Amino acid sequence: MSGTTTSREQVRRWRGYLADERAEAAVYRDLASRRSGPDRDILLELADAEGRHEQHWLALLGEAGERPTPVSLRTRFLGLLARRFGSVFVLALLQRAEGRSPYEAEVDATPQMAADERIHEEVVRSLAMRGRARISGTFRAAVFGANDGLVSNLALVLGVGAAGAQPALVLATGIAGLLAGALSMGAGEYVSVSSQRELLAASTPSEASADALTRIDFDENEVALVFRARGMDEAEAARAAHELLSERDAPRLPANDVDVETVGTPFGVALSSFGFFAGGAVVPILPYLFGATGLLAVVLASGLVGLALLASGAVVGLLSGAPMLLRALRQLAIGWGAAAVTYLLGLLFNAAGV
Repeated sequence: MSGTTTSREQVRRWRGYLADERAEAAVYRDLASRRSGPDRDILLELADAEGRHEQHWLALLGEAGERPTPVSLRTRFLGLLARRFGSVFVLALLQRAEGRSPYEAEVDATPQMAADERIHEEVVRSLAMRGRARISGTFRAAVFGANDGLVSNLALVLGVGAAGAQPALVLATGIAGLLAGALSMGAGEYVSVSSQRELLAASTPSEASADALTRIDFDENEVALVFRARGMDEAEAARAAHELLSERDAPRLPANDVDVETVGTPFGVALSSFGFFAGGAVVPILPYLFGATGLLAVVLASGLVGLALLASGAVVGLLSGAPMLLRALRQLAIGWGAAAVTYLLGLLFNAAGV
């Protein structure tokens, strides 16, 4: 370290970078210990890259780098998630962390380090994309179910309550709405996903086509037409057909560019939708279950639903790589807006004596 030319602020900043690089490398290694194959190798190489950045800050700090430095709350949170929760959440957070790297504006970081962080963001994005694809079907049903349960049942109990119904009737209405909505959501998702999987499965080459490929005339054949029907031009289709038929032992038409697994399983999606709708729908009736009435019940129900909507929006933002605060506020505005309209209509009906 250069002694008189180095300020306390620089030392503090460098030590913070050093602590974060060490902690992020530990997160990558922890994730790698839970993976196998190429993903494990990629995560270990990312940890090694963070180690190179660590050495840069150690060289600048000299002896000051040997003193322990508190790790930032963000990096501690990443480490906690890596140890306790699914890697898709951790990778989503790491993607955001790499994308917010301060090295672009840090004069003491090298241009190569700043470039490394940008490339790390893309590497982590690709790793996270696989996890997002695996949970996309069930996650969609879970988010949709929870938000539908929160908003629809809040609107239902507020509207009925504002219309002048007794607390016991409001509670019974909320419970009925929970059961009816959860069953309807589960059944609807089961039918929807079953139909979608059947449509996608219809795009998979039949077993009979594999047998036909072993007996077809190598020079005069219609295999190229299959690839042309999938969008290739004539030259590309001819080349693809030639390469396929060159595998004379067991040629097999590749599947169309669809992935049935990303849709989710019918039972999994239906159960997720049922459970999350019921979980969301129970929130607005909790104050009534515990005896709250009138304006107090309205405020408590709206507040609890608001907190749940904020959490739901933040999770969606996290997994999609979008700003979590904006997604959370969007969910809150939509949910409260829908409930407010129903509440006002209930007041109008009450005022009109309907």
